[in-house]
Amino acid sequence: MRAFVSLARAMFKGFLRDRTSLFFTLFFPLFFIIIFGTVFSDQGAAKQKVELVGEVPLISSLPADARAGLDEVFQLSTGDDLGAAVESVRKGDLAAAVQQQGDTIEVHYSAADQVGSATVLGVLNSFIGQANIAATGSPPKYTLSQQTVEDASLKAIQYVTPGMIGYGIAIGATFGAAMTLITWRDKKLLRRLRLAPISTASVVGSRVVVSLLVALVQLVIFIGVASLPFLGLKLTGSWWMAVPLTLAGTLAFLSIGLFVGAIAKTAEGGAALANLITLPMAFLSGAFIPLEVAPGWIQGVAKVLPMGWLVTGLKDVMVRGQGPGAALLPIAILLAFSVVVGAIATRFFKWDKA
Repeated sequence: MRAFVSLARAMFKGFLRDRTSLFFTLFFPLFFIIIFGTVFSDQGAAKQKVELVGEVPLISSLPADARAGLDEVFQLSTGDDLGAAVESVRKGDLAAAVQQQGDTIEVHYSAADQVGSATVLGVLNSFIGQANIAATGSPPKYTLSQQTVEDASLKAIQYVTPGMIGYGIAIGATFGAAMTLITWRDKKLLRRLRLAPISTASVVGSRVVVSLLVALVQLVIFIGVASLPFLGLKLTGSWWMAVPLTLAGTLAFLSIGLFVGAIAKTAEGGAALANLITLPMAFLSGAFIPLEVAPGWIQGVAKVLPMGWLVTGLKDVMVRGQGPGAALLPIAILLAFSVVVGAIATRFFKWDKA
């Protein structure tokens, strides 16, 4: 037990003294949490710039609530020169120029801006349809009730934080295990430990305990920073299940780190291989971009990657309001992954340089 504690203390001190590991394990993910959480704090789509040329009674006569709804979509301005407005549309400075001639609404838009023009035409068609109904005096048979599935207070930080927690865990566990193994082998410390009266279980166990401890510290720090008032993370559902998810995810990426440390011969090669594994996985697993807006093939790939299960599980219990059951399958898959990859890493493990 004394040897185990001494090894764990030495590994933890080595982690704290390694500025590169500290940066990529704690400060790098925190940087993304703060940047993404503040820059993308406004979830609303950008307003389309529309100029009203001359009098447009269809819009000027709208009730206050309808005009407020229109102002949420359009940034309206007024002008008298149709030619200048059309030229601004052509240059991309405006999404559309709108003019009313009697009962006809003329919309000048650019086909090059398909998103902007579709938004403008869709909204105006809706208002024209309502105006036609009002003119005939016939009430509509069907009405549309719109409700978002998320709480009105939901911010980008709700989705950024779980992804960055998953990425931080992956970086910390993978690099921690890989670089320790490579460095100790390079300095012949592994050979000395093999000859010393220290069991292999103590060496491996101390690395596992330190990695789990670092991951829990990451979890506390990331949630604490994201919960600050200017970021505003709101935990929902069984958010406490993030703890066992974090531990399972750490074991999964610890096994990857052991595999990298087993096959890489130099620290540079180990760092490159660890980055080659974790960085693409972060993009393909929804850590940096929401899987909901990703192409179908990325969503499929995420289902076979450990980080995909980790990030999805964290989002389910932290921000999607789901219960403990939502974390059980990701935990089981992450633990199974750690057993399989850990066994493979053991097969390639070497005490000395080849």
